[in-house]
Amino acid sequence: MRQLLLKPALHLFADCKTFVEEFQIGAGDMILTNKFIYEPHFGSLSLGADVIHQELYGEGEPSDEMAEAICADVKKRGEAKRIVAIGGGTVIDLAKLCALKHVFPVCDLFDRKLPIAKDKGLVLIPTTCGTGSEATNISILELKARRAKFGLVADELYADHAILMPKLLEGLPYKVFAASSIDALIHAMESSVSPRATPYTKLFGHEAIRLILKGYLDIARNGESARTPHLGDFLLASDYAGIAFGNAGTGAVHAMSYPLGGRYHVPHGDANYAMFIKVFERYSAKGPNAVLAETLAVVARCLECGEGKALSALASLLERILPFKPLREYGVADSDLSGFTENVMTKQGRLMANNCVPLDADDVLSIYRKVF
Repeated sequence: MRQLLLKPALHLFADCKTFVEEFQIGAGDMILTNKFIYEPHFGSLSLGADVIHQELYGEGEPSDEMAEAICADVKKRGEAKRIVAIGGGTVIDLAKLCALKHVFPVCDLFDRKLPIAKDKGLVLIPTTCGTGSEATNISILELKARRAKFGLVADELYADHAILMPKLLEGLPYKVFAASSIDALIHAMESSVSPRATPYTKLFGHEAIRLILKGYLDIARNGESARTPHLGDFLLASDYAGIAFGNAGTGAVHAMSYPLGGRYHVPHGDANYAMFIKVFERYSAKGPNAVLAETLAVVARCLECGEGKALSALASLLERILPFKPLREYGVADSDLSGFTENVMTKQGRLMANNCVPLDADDVLSIYRKVF
């Protein structure tokens, strides 16, 4: 069994200018980003690269329609040698597809009807501390016709270089910071209890948990502004969690969140947060499990509580970081829950295979009802 794959070369920079000079960003590069990120950090550097602003192609989570429109414009503007993504998970997931030779139609790509071949260099720079996508070989899209999110997993989606710059997180609104960092925590915990977890992936997953909870405890004590000195740790934790789940996978939390994103366009981090604690409580209720106990012990040590109270203490801490919202507050109707359950059980087998204990349709529906 493969224990760990570390694919992108990882770089840390204190400022944008140093990165631009070292990587010689300019003609031949296609930068995919958001204007509100690019202008204050890179706008004065006169890069000479072509720039595409993702928000001009649609708001919210990435979709097949957005991907096709952006990839078409990349081709129209000439053959770029490198795709440079500067942004959150939406920008990074779309950039991975822009580096491929064959993209159209995207549904065929995700159905593996098109050959997956990379023909451009890929440099990924995260500006949130959640997805860890810069470290993974996964691109997640909403496939509009299917009204659900799906993931494409292929080694061709790995970046050549992943760039960490904590400075880019300084302007992140608090709610975005909170939701994205909770997403990273979920990546770390789901990958740590996966049947595919190894001692190596758990090194990264457990350290991500510790870094995130250390920062959260400071925020809970001293307020939202207390996050600032921890931003480097949160970015590192997100990357660690990306390495962990890129190797070991995520499970039912993500599987159950995808219908929310596809049907009601609930942001990814919010949808995962809605499922998180109740999924792990269901794991615990189904009997002793060594890998689950090991991960909850990490949480318990961080929160200085007994292992049996780790999930309740974690839920209380998260409530102070970002108040929990039940599904009904996102517009979900009780009549949706059976359909969501069917989608999880029939369409999300790749993720459900990573649960630390099996969950059947009754388990999934029960969890949906508890968070409704």
